[in-house]
Amino acid sequence: MAKKNAFYAQSGGVTAVINASACGVIETARKHKDKIGKVYAGRNGIIGALTEDLIDTSKESAKAIAALRHTPSGAFGSCRYKMKSLEANKREYDRLIEVFAAHNIGYFFYNGGGDSADTCLKVSQLSQATGYPIQAIHVPKTVDNDLPITDNCPGFGSVAKYIAVSTREASFDVASMSKTSTKVFVLEVMGRHAGWIAAAGGLAASADCDLPIVILFPEVAFDQAAFLAKVKEKVEKYGYVSIVVSEGVHDASGKFLADQGLKDAFGHAQLGGVAPVIANLVRENLGYKYHWAVADYLQRAARHIASQSDVEQAYAMGKAAVKLALAGKNSVMPTVVRTSSKPYRWKVGEADLSRVANVEKMMPKNFITRDGFGITAKCREYLEPLIKGEDYPPYGKDGMPKYVQLKNVAVKKKLNDFEVK
Repeated sequence: MAKKNAFYAQSGGVTAVINASACGVIETARKHKDKIGKVYAGRNGIIGALTEDLIDTSKESAKAIAALRHTPSGAFGSCRYKMKSLEANKREYDRLIEVFAAHNIGYFFYNGGGDSADTCLKVSQLSQATGYPIQAIHVPKTVDNDLPITDNCPGFGSVAKYIAVSTREASFDVASMSKTSTKVFVLEVMGRHAGWIAAAGGLAASADCDLPIVILFPEVAFDQAAFLAKVKEKVEKYGYVSIVVSEGVHDASGKFLADQGLKDAFGHAQLGGVAPVIANLVRENLGYKYHWAVADYLQRAARHIASQSDVEQAYAMGKAAVKLALAGKNSVMPTVVRTSSKPYRWKVGEADLSRVANVEKMMPKNFITRDGFGITAKCREYLEPLIKGEDYPPYGKDGMPKYVQLKNVAVKKKLNDFEVK
């Protein structure tokens, strides 16, 4: 029996280190050529599998694949597409089997967050439902850090580092101008339901760097009066304040402050623009001059300031995914298991996808201060190891980082066209 090929794809919002996971998958698979044939990447995620738009990674040199480790975003293209159940959309699953069979694919590696874990779980069930042999392994990735079981998610540590550093630097700037100009800086960060990224802003202040930081978490219902009182308190004490606000902040009724009435591809509320909402509240009620910014794509694309531990864990998750597949596993996800915080130590574990898919990990109550506007010592102990260490990309003579752009050679199609509805 011929050895099986592997399919790898990236899904959802990309990160500064998702390509490091891709590097881990491809390099590890290449070391096991006796058991794994070629690694085909899906162009634009699962869409590439459905449309038979596959990329032959064997056409890339070892040097190019290695360079993925320090290149941000998704080298093969990502997508936001959540497959329905087998019963609701049998047509798509039949198509997947058709494509897998045509290209002798027996391993399925899907690199993404919660919705991607759900897709991977459904693909893993194809073996039982159809009899086609496929092993589906989810490779964790999400800047939101909201996957359960795993201690943290690859992608988060680097975003956390970017937000912590940016908040500290911006605070120094505002402090310089606060006497006669700006007194309030508002930074909007990602995080729909979980405030992990916003919490990272709290790391800007430390025992040796006293800064006034106010954090607005999705886990804490927004109380306008309490918020304004806290801002006034900080400005009166320090002369200025930096506010880190999660895009998912909502009022007591559950309505997002940034809800524009639009939906994304997954049916979630399309958020954006909470920073100016908060800034205007400050101006109208307190009269302070302000500036606001939205970190947006910058926070998840900032490979130049990636966390070393994040890069190492992202690669390790890709490598572990292949090892799990070779061990005969199916419907599982490699995880990061923290064994010690001081000193920071971790190892690779695994979790069943049935315990991961469609489950969000929120900030624990004991990670948020009683007033709801800061992080506790316990939260700091959890976060600090995740942003430690630097893993700078190589820089060229022009002063710019050297990132790889793959050839992404397409695999010759064998089937008829398929329309994704």
